[in-house]
Amino acid sequence: MRERPLSPHLDVYRFWPTMALSITHRITGVILSVGLLLLAWWLMAAAGDAAGYAAALAVLGSTPVKLLLAGWLLAFVYHFVNGIRHLSFDAGLGMEKHEARRSGVIAVVVTLLGFALLGWLLFLRHGGAA
Repeated sequence: MRERPLSPHLDVYRFWPTMALSITHRITGVILSVGLLLLAWWLMAAAGDAAGYAAALAVLGSTPVKLLLAGWLLAFVYHFVNGIRHLSFDAGLGMEKHEARRSGVIAVVVTLLGFALLGWLLFLRHGGAA
């Protein structure tokens, strides 16, 4: 039996921060999909009776779920910002190594600033979300 050549594996490539950003982009997409299930449940409760909506609000207002919501907010902001970065790559912009690294740093900084602003608006301003 003739041995076939193997495709390069992860141990062949040197790890770069841009790789971590790409992997994180995929992971946040999965996290957002799971969060969409929670949103759908809340919308179904809102469309239903008052008791079902009150039960949903009791669950959504709990501290563990608020922490999950903050995580989903962070995932959303990162996925949005990095998605714009990837759109520029699709247009052929920022493909040089130094440009990709710089845009990665910018994406992380904008994500953290956007998350801080939205987190403050949603969770802390006027006593936070109910």
